[in-house]
Order: sequence, then structure tokens, then C-alpha cells
Amino acid sequence: MGANHDDHHQAADPHGRALRLGIGGPVGSGKTALTAALCRTLGQTLRLGVVTNDIYTTEDADFLRRAGVLDPERIAAVQTGCCPHTAIRDDIAANLDAVETLEERFGPLDLVIVESGGDNLTATFSRGLADRQIFVLDVSGGDKVPRKGGPGVTTADLLVINKTDLAPMVGADLTVMSRDAAAVRDGKPVLFTSVREEPGAHAVATWVGGLVESWAGDRGHEHDHDRVRS
Repeated sequence: MGANHDDHHQAADPHGRALRLGIGGPVGSGKTALTAALCRTLGQTLRLGVVTNDIYTTEDADFLRRAGVLDPERIAAVQTGCCPHTAIRDDIAANLDAVETLEERFGPLDLVIVESGGDNLTATFSRGLADRQIFVLDVSGGDKVPRKGGPGVTTADLLVINKTDLAPMVGADLTVMSRDAAAVRDGKPVLFTSVREEPGAHAVATWVGGLVESWAGDRGHEHDHDRVRS
């Protein structure tokens, strides 16, 4: 099956449900750390749920639970038994079940984050699962990675280039990465961050918060910050 095949899933009905945000990217790029950062920063004002994907383990969910960034029961783990990007793009049933279970148990929610397991540059979320997608790269792969493109890099709603603190150690030129990312993304946003140095990832959290506000507005009601549940 080719990397650019059509998504055969219809987008889920947005009425009365949370925004679903997919976070994907290569192994080790910092997807789980970014998910934790978003929970830390946004969890004070938004009602959150998280779904993680691993092939045979619950490692990412366990990391988030140990970090204490969210009520452990609001973190669901999907064991895909196959390539994680297959479970977020082709056979999305297990992830949809997990998302819907969280909304049934803890709803109404404002945001559900679906974190994929380690993917490659071609991995994208089905629009039947995720309303918006963040793709995470890190500088340790070298400054040539953004210009290689791939659907994950070029089509994600936001590209995050993480671990900027490592750039001097690996000889990565952030200016080159910024230029090349802009060239392949046709005006879509790119943010640089180091979750290690800034555990709140505030620039990314601000972008996500804007999405949630727009989502609530599109559904015809105001987001109520006073109804946050722990």
C-alpha cells in the first residue's frame, strides 16, 4: 500500500465532541514528551484525555501516568500489534473506541490527544480519527530531514522541530531547517522547541489552545474554563 493512498474514512461528526489532535513523528523525536508538556500547560484550563499507541507495550501511557500530568484514568493505551501508523491511518477502530470511551466516561471534554507510536516521514493521521495533526521532528536526525518532506512533514497542520538544545552537539543548522521546512510546507506553521529546556512547550500549547477555542466557536458555544475537571 503506497504512502500517499487516499483516506477511505469519513471525518467524524464534530457535533458535541472534543477536538481530536493527532501527534505523530519518528521514533525518539519527543512525541510523548510534547504530549506531557501540553497536558501540563493546558490541563489547568482544558478538560483533556489522551490516547497513546505502542505495538506491544503501554510504555508511552505509563510514562505519562508516572509523570503525573493528568489523572491516570484519562490516559488510555492502545496496543496496535502492528505498525503504529497503520492504527492511526488505515484501521482506526481501536483508537476511535479509546477516544469515544474517554468521552463517555469523562465528557464533556475539550481536547483528546492521540499520540502515535514511532512513525516515519510518511505517517499521517486519518481525518476520520484526528481533526488536526502535529508532526514532530528532532534535530538529532540532521538538518536535512525537513527538506526530505514526506506527507507527515508537508501536510501536518503544525510541524514541531524539537530538541533544539542538541543542535550544536549534532551540527544541525536551525536556520537551514527553518528555511527548508518553510519551502516544503507551503505556508503552514513551523515551531521550534526544546521540551527538555521548556517543559511547558508554551508556543505549541498556545497554538493548540487557539485550535480548541476555534473548535468551540465553530460548534456555536463558548469554551467554559470554569468546568475543568482533574
